[in-house]
Amino acid sequence: MAKTTPGIHSFRIDIPQAQLDELHARLAATRWPEELPGVGWSRGVPVTYLKDLAEYWRTAYDWRAHEAALNAHPQYMTTVDGQNLHFLHVRSPEPDATPLMLLHGWPGSVVDFLDVIGPLSDPRAHGGDPADAFHLVIPSLPGFAWSTPLAGPGMGAAAMAGALTRLMSRLGYARYGVQGYDTGSWVAPEMGKQAPDHVIGIHVNAVITFPVGTEGEMDGLTEAEQRRWQQMQNFNDGYLQCNSKRPQTVAYALTDSPVGQLAWIVEKFKELTDPEDGLPEDSIDRDRILTEVSLYWLTGTAASAAQVYYEEISAHTWSEAAADDWSTDSATTHDTGWGDGQDDWAAGRRGTVPTAVLVSTHDVTIRRWAERDHNVVRWTELDRGGHFVAMEAPDQLVSDVHEFFSTVR
Repeated sequence: MAKTTPGIHSFRIDIPQAQLDELHARLAATRWPEELPGVGWSRGVPVTYLKDLAEYWRTAYDWRAHEAALNAHPQYMTTVDGQNLHFLHVRSPEPDATPLMLLHGWPGSVVDFLDVIGPLSDPRAHGGDPADAFHLVIPSLPGFAWSTPLAGPGMGAAAMAGALTRLMSRLGYARYGVQGYDTGSWVAPEMGKQAPDHVIGIHVNAVITFPVGTEGEMDGLTEAEQRRWQQMQNFNDGYLQCNSKRPQTVAYALTDSPVGQLAWIVEKFKELTDPEDGLPEDSIDRDRILTEVSLYWLTGTAASAAQVYYEEISAHTWSEAAADDWSTDSATTHDTGWGDGQDDWAAGRRGTVPTAVLVSTHDVTIRRWAERDHNVVRWTELDRGGHFVAMEAPDQLVSDVHEFFSTVR
């Protein structure tokens, strides 16, 4: 148990009231920009929408209630190789439960998984099979929330994976699974590569796949895959360019203005949820979205949470020469901004741990490229749910995780 493990101590969220009062004062004093008439969401978050959301955040949203919901789950802090790590550790009432780590993305947090903790850790109480139970470890990734400050530069997916595999070892888990989306879908396969004798299975969603310039890799894509590839090329990656190239500069505005931080994050909830033409709160509860935003604001982690993009996608890792090696069929991809910087893919460093891929209606994952990079043994395509499946379609995520791990235990 974490309570008795050396180097791990209990943690409880307790934001000082002065911070909440300051947040409300800053929201009330916001300087609002003008906007062009009739452009809607096409150029960013509309002023009218954001004013309403900010006023709700200031006058109606109850941080204390959501803080209490988080504190209902056991939380801990530890330090691994100089990096502070915050994590939830929810042990199942089933003694033979399988350990499972859940990894969030950006702009997410441990808050993402609140709706799946019960069904995964205690399926018996939720009408499921107790044999499907998991002991859950849900960390804040390094640089996010209370897993700060960053120990230094270089905290990309591989470094995060190293810290998290050592965390699982420190908790006494010799055999465990990993589930991750977005940033977590980069980190989870790295954990499998670094600890293949310990990771029994990897489950990912919102995973990004890329062409690497091999002959014929663009041939025979299905109609759905062609749409996904076109969607990736057309994606507005302005936030990604800022996060990956100048994370410190953009963070001054986000750290000084709660409305700036709100707009920066809510735009992603608008673009990445299903349906795309709806408002963010049509897919995810407004209070849940504001809890995510509040966590970034109250912990002041706009800069540190963006650093993983710099480590993984920035110009110092992305080789233009590598892009020039791509086939002429994919030449239009050179300027997409998705220059991956993922040397493992180009080098063919394929994972060996059994991997399940869950594809939501919003994902751009191409199966053949995923199978090239990972030992894919399960492939599931959903007819609902967007990027944030754990919040948009938690039942779908729980079901797929249960079914996959029942085959690899």
